[in-house]
Amino acid sequence: MIGRKQELKQIEQRYESLKFEFLVMYGRRRVGKTTILQQFASKHHVIFYSAQEKNDSLNLQDFSRTIQLYFEMQLIAPFQNWEDAFSYITNKAKKEKVVLIIDEFPFMAGPNPSIKSMLQHEIDHKWKDMNMMLILCGSSVSFMINEIMGYESPLYGRTTGTMEVKPFDYLEAAEFYPRYSNEDKLLAYGILGGIPRYLNAFSDAQSIQENIQNGIIANGAFLNDEPQMLLKMELREPGVYNSILEAIARGYNKVTEIADCIHEDKSKCSKYLATLQTIRLVEKIVPCGEAEKSKKTIYVLTDNFYRFWYQYIFTNRSYYEMLGCEDAAIEIRESLSDFMGLAFEKICKQYLVRQAKEKKLPFVPAMIGKWWGNNPKIKAQDDVDVLAFNKNKTEALFCECKFTTKPMPMEEYEDLMIASEAFSDKINKHYIFISKGGYTQPVQERAKKENVKLLTIDALFE
Repeated sequence: MIGRKQELKQIEQRYESLKFEFLVMYGRRRVGKTTILQQFASKHHVIFYSAQEKNDSLNLQDFSRTIQLYFEMQLIAPFQNWEDAFSYITNKAKKEKVVLIIDEFPFMAGPNPSIKSMLQHEIDHKWKDMNMMLILCGSSVSFMINEIMGYESPLYGRTTGTMEVKPFDYLEAAEFYPRYSNEDKLLAYGILGGIPRYLNAFSDAQSIQENIQNGIIANGAFLNDEPQMLLKMELREPGVYNSILEAIARGYNKVTEIADCIHEDKSKCSKYLATLQTIRLVEKIVPCGEAEKSKKTIYVLTDNFYRFWYQYIFTNRSYYEMLGCEDAAIEIRESLSDFMGLAFEKICKQYLVRQAKEKKLPFVPAMIGKWWGNNPKIKAQDDVDVLAFNKNKTEALFCECKFTTKPMPMEEYEDLMIASEAFSDKINKHYIFISKGGYTQPVQERAKKENVKLLTIDALFE
């Protein structure tokens, strides 16, 4: 299994505990939660129940079969109710350590919300004093946060740990494609993001262009309609959400811009954006170093594949059908350098975070992200691809990210130096450039004199 060593380590530590452990695991669909649990279950004797989207009595019947096969090696008879099922587990757990994993818990507790109260009763009166482990896992992030960990939930305060399973970063994603060049590894991540199920849809036996053609554009390909399918599973009004996601993918980042673009009320857009944040498809960001309530707030798509899909497939589906899969893939491949701009900034930020954890930066950042705003030095708007500050803002790191083929010229070197002048001269400033195409000779000479770090994409993999 690629990655997930930290997640497995955390679960193993809880397993080794001699007291009651209750872990809530959640994360967006396709992120690999079930794979982590299956890997853990393969090494231990556990009850593993995967709830399905069916009515309460059928889920109880399936749950009864699962736990009786575990303890009795046969199904005796379905339990009459959930209380009996949980009591049965309690009686068995008095004799041995029991690990109960319920995957896709929202499918079980959704049709019958009283299950949460029954679990709470069993935990409070029996399980909390036993050497037992309970893991509840779910893809409905809002359900797991509000209905299990939320203040009004019967299970509030009973958990001993929580785990949000997050997408892979660019370096973990690269492990899916050992035969690719570093550039193609970054392109694959820029298109697909860090969701394991999406990364598996590409093969390094094919070129990026062939993968776009066969893995995304082709009729019947898993990724051809994936974002649409997921929205229908998660949300009641996918049409409005589709419009919002497309608007953001096209560069409309502020609430007013999005509302104007899709011809909806601003307050309605804000409500829908909040939902998209909850299911981890949209992120609200402010310029690095500014307060959360900054008026410069913008919204971005957190998932690279959603950005790709809404920018290319959703908008151009009819056109691509007429153009044909092969020519459509060629057209997309030729425009990827421009598309990769935002994705490459994200990659460079991930690289700097990794470097910070290994104490390889001039300081450990307390905040890191994109910056944009007014530069009084040039009396115009300016931006920095990645900016990092230390805790008291006495040190800053300015990073410029370029995913272009040509060597970076002096003008772009100058641009970052000018952008840094928007910040106080009392700040100790450090500079890093990361360029796919390398650097012109004058840039290399000046950087050496000014002790500025110049990196190519190969450095991202060292």
